[in-house]
Amino acid sequence: MPPKQPPKTPGNGSGKNSSGKNGPGMPALRQSGKSRTNMPGLMARRVAAEAVRRAIRERRALDDALGLSSGGAQHLDAADFGLARAIATVTFRRMGTLRAALAARLNDGRIPDAGILAEAMLTGAAQILFMDVPDHAAVDLAVELAKSDRLAMHYVPLANAVLRRIGRDKAAILAEADPYTTDTPEWLAARWLAAYGEENARAMAAVHGTLPHVDLTAMGDAIKLADTVGGILLPTGSVRLTSEAPVTTLPGFAEGVFQVQDAASALPARLLGAKPGMRVLDLCAAPGGKTAQLAATGADVTAVERSAQRAERLTENLARLRLEIRLVIADAGDYTAEPFDAVLLDAPCSATGTIRRHPEIAWTKRLEDILALARQQQRLLAHAASLVKPGGILVYSTCSLEPEEGERQIARWLASEPGFAIVPVDAEELGVEPASITPEGFLRVLPAHLPAHLPAFGGLDGFFAARLRRISSSDKIRIEESRPA
Repeated sequence: MPPKQPPKTPGNGSGKNSSGKNGPGMPALRQSGKSRTNMPGLMARRVAAEAVRRAIRERRALDDALGLSSGGAQHLDAADFGLARAIATVTFRRMGTLRAALAARLNDGRIPDAGILAEAMLTGAAQILFMDVPDHAAVDLAVELAKSDRLAMHYVPLANAVLRRIGRDKAAILAEADPYTTDTPEWLAARWLAAYGEENARAMAAVHGTLPHVDLTAMGDAIKLADTVGGILLPTGSVRLTSEAPVTTLPGFAEGVFQVQDAASALPARLLGAKPGMRVLDLCAAPGGKTAQLAATGADVTAVERSAQRAERLTENLARLRLEIRLVIADAGDYTAEPFDAVLLDAPCSATGTIRRHPEIAWTKRLEDILALARQQQRLLAHAASLVKPGGILVYSTCSLEPEEGERQIARWLASEPGFAIVPVDAEELGVEPASITPEGFLRVLPAHLPAHLPAFGGLDGFFAARLRRISSSDKIRIEESRPA
């Protein structure tokens, strides 16, 4: 069993309702007015610390939390906002190590619950240990951030002393850090150990501790795209960038030659076998990566998305790619139409397969979230099945590592739905490793599965997909005829 996590930093629970500029459910941070508020880099640190605070207390996505920061995110230039985002991301990626390092250097192992203090110390320690920031600058800015808060300012000497000790002990702290035993929450580590074994669980955690790569899906010739952008053509057909050039500056972006899409995320749509003339339905479609893949085949695609805001983003993406579909704003569980040749349900999920890109998920999701989402998926799956014509294909997928949202979900549904049969996925048809195919024929991609021959460019999102076929009358006849007299 994985060891227990270090004591949690006080103040990381849900905040009580309060008024103030930090929003509902978020205790207002009180400004002291005694810090050097114009100190270069301070505003970026405030945005990062407040985003970490919001993400944990309100269980928000980090991107949402950054946008809601009262520290002036809207006034930061691109470079400072990028720095704020990097600090917050690294803080979540190494949250276990940071909490353990701080706890070990406090008399009672706990940071006082005082305004922004805990987040100022966490983000300060993240810069000292894991970022290219001079130690003295990281400490000074964390101290100034604490000074700026009327509750935290009383603990400035404590923050200063502990962070300076973190800097002195950096080598020892890094030597003890481990993505699996330290930086994976205990409940998730235990689940992955039970589901995939220790070797896989450790490999996944190691990938989660690294920066994600940028993958492209070509709307045409993937070989040509790889050559044009100087990327690596993966066995799955995606193109992985080897440079950090902004995607929008790459040749072909404006012309809609490619879209940004993780290599694993590009796999489920391929399982539908879409082709010109097929009527294809994409449920829960936004942001539209899989919709675009389907439309690029020439199929007649209908996309259903509940959120008008997310649907707008989908429309913008397809416009750049010069692709046309039929878009319907509706709840996927209520949409009705004539049955389709193929249906893709990329269901809402816990997204634990995307922790590499969104490390806050490991620290903001709970077991009850997974169970609640599994119930929602069950309802959507049953409705999606009703929209598949006899002989048609249904693909169910989630970017989750949790069996309740994948293998167990499908097994439970098939036990009560005899009208569908599994169409096994073959590793060669997708270019994935054999280890990515379960004994039942499902696709189960783990973050460390691809590509084995490119360790410097490895890692991808975790994904599950099942391909099912609605049994037709002719299938039933064949089944009856095959039975012994």
